[in-house]
Amino acid sequence: MPTTPPDHHSHPAAEYTCPMHPEVRQIGPGTCPKCGMALEPVLPELEEEENPELKDFTRRFWWTLPLTVIVTALAMVGHQLQLFHGTTQNWVELALSSPVVLWAGWPFYVRCARSIVTRNPNMWTLIGLGTAAAYLYSVAATLVPGVFPTTFVQDGRIGVYFEAAAVIISLTLLGQTLELKARSQTSAAIKALLGLAPKTARRINADGSEEDIPLGHVHSGDHLRVRPGEKVPVDGRVLEGESAVDESMLTGEPLPVSKRAGDALIGATLNRHGSLVMEAQKVGSATVLAQIVQMVTQAQRSKAPLQRLADVVAGWFVLVVIAIAMLTFIGWGLWGPQPSWVFGLINAVAVLIIACPCALGLATPMSVMVATGKAAGNGVLFRDAAAIEHLRRIDTLIVDKTGTLTEGHPAFHSVEAAADFEADEVLRLAASLDQGSEHPLAQAIVEEARERELQLSKAQNFESASGIGVRGQVDGRPLLLGNTTLLEEAGVDVEPLREQAEALRGEGASIMYLAVDQRLAGLLAVADPIKATSRQAVERLQADGVTVIMATGDGLTTARAVARQLGIEEVHGEVKPQDKERLAARLQQEGRRVAMAGDGINDAPALARADVGIAMGTGTDVAMNSAQVTLVKGDLLGILRARSLSVATVRNMHQNLTFAFLYNAMGIPLAAGLLYPLTGHLLSPMIAALAMSLSSVSVVGNALRLRNARID
Repeated sequence: MPTTPPDHHSHPAAEYTCPMHPEVRQIGPGTCPKCGMALEPVLPELEEEENPELKDFTRRFWWTLPLTVIVTALAMVGHQLQLFHGTTQNWVELALSSPVVLWAGWPFYVRCARSIVTRNPNMWTLIGLGTAAAYLYSVAATLVPGVFPTTFVQDGRIGVYFEAAAVIISLTLLGQTLELKARSQTSAAIKALLGLAPKTARRINADGSEEDIPLGHVHSGDHLRVRPGEKVPVDGRVLEGESAVDESMLTGEPLPVSKRAGDALIGATLNRHGSLVMEAQKVGSATVLAQIVQMVTQAQRSKAPLQRLADVVAGWFVLVVIAIAMLTFIGWGLWGPQPSWVFGLINAVAVLIIACPCALGLATPMSVMVATGKAAGNGVLFRDAAAIEHLRRIDTLIVDKTGTLTEGHPAFHSVEAAADFEADEVLRLAASLDQGSEHPLAQAIVEEARERELQLSKAQNFESASGIGVRGQVDGRPLLLGNTTLLEEAGVDVEPLREQAEALRGEGASIMYLAVDQRLAGLLAVADPIKATSRQAVERLQADGVTVIMATGDGLTTARAVARQLGIEEVHGEVKPQDKERLAARLQQEGRRVAMAGDGINDAPALARADVGIAMGTGTDVAMNSAQVTLVKGDLLGILRARSLSVATVRNMHQNLTFAFLYNAMGIPLAAGLLYPLTGHLLSPMIAALAMSLSSVSVVGNALRLRNARID
């Protein structure tokens, strides 16, 4: 499987697979021979047209919905209003429902027939047989009403069930359009990753001239120029220049990384400031970005489909129902009263109608629909039903640090003054010097000074010592602001504040020393603050038996400092995206049920690999598209709310499924006429249709109880 295409234009030879059965693969679009679902591209294109099946189903639904509404209204109140006489209403309902059943429902019958031919009975088999039985029975009642017993005549006509067939077709079309739209979201993460790479690169030719070329034309060994504000086109190393490069997409580290000659560059990272000349080393599918795309794709395809068990049950259920209907027809035809074969046909149709999978089909979707709506009102977005089912079983949670446990951006922590200096003066001088810097640490210092309403001065002779600090003059006094290396190179002793600095580093803060007139004036600490709710969330998760593990691209010292404050024992620092993904895979191999919570592109592979991926709504689109759960407020307490709702929803699903199966267990024998020797009455297909509708209403009503479920 290719990791990334050389260009982003679609082609007919793309490989497609089934989201429910990843082992099914073919060249070009189609439907799955096992479950009948539409296949989707293994690797989506960056720019692709609307799903043709979604477009087709949407058209069929909207064009026939008015007919379904009219025929249903006629069936409900037509005889009461006496709009038609005798069998005329049957002919009107036949004319109205036929386009719905025969045209709008045609794809379902094709899938039903295919499931029978390939011996893979599924829900399409039930939908096809149920609607076909209702429709064909009604057609017979309209065309040849004389063959039916007089007991089935009401208001001068045989009862028909055109509305049942039409409503089932319309509801199924609606469900399919909603499902196809939701499934299209699963490829959004990969599309976002593909979109990170720039479209062009600026190549430096042998004669010194420069030209912009398509990214696909870059070869290993090419010399490329990366200007300020541009993305690094491919993986390579710096040949000339100095700059700060934002690598947060890969490392999760919120601070730009200084780059100079000899340092490695990663494709799709952002060059913040200076101009760089680089040598291309890895291009195409060999780049880090392409490898991330491959990992996300493989992780998504490796997920066990939610409906696998339901498919197995449905397959046996279909066979049992068909067998019962055939036995009913034959049994009544051979041993029933006259006209025995007509009674057999009516009872067989009643079995198929009452066994139509409306209640069974609604049992899970209705619970999911109500649950997702309630979750959204509580700041939790579920992408699919699988996440709701799996979240309650999670026993291990891997969390990223930056943006997940912490705010994700540097904030001023504190200032310590040396002898003969005031803290506010240290802050004022440092902020004055940093006014011309775009570094996030500098911005945090300047913002704090302005909040304290300190009067800043203009800096002169500002100079950046790449990677170690800045220097310049403020109010005519020479200043140095940076790390230990900068001050020691200038001969400034930092020993008086070394103990305070180490204590602050132990809290996860970054330290900058300020020297004035070659004397140590003080230090400033900037940190990525821990979110106010992180500690409570971690404690409650641990109390619920969930093991919390931190995995971050930040340095191990900083990571341990944050973990210590939150009570997290297992910490993995300086990890790359593939390391997080491997950690999740290893834990799964140990038998754990793993959730991953993160907010960055670097978390995408692990989010896709985990049993449940949980993204912060304050993070990147790639993270949210890779995850199955998004916490809109970026608050880990949302995981607790989501878990609580997961428990309530799955319990509700089980109730609905139990009711649906019990309904069929009781309804099918009744429809087959087993009670006829005792009561002398048969179950009319009309009563069967009513019972089918009532069972669906009961399932919906039970699902709606979730709106009042308590989650905290």
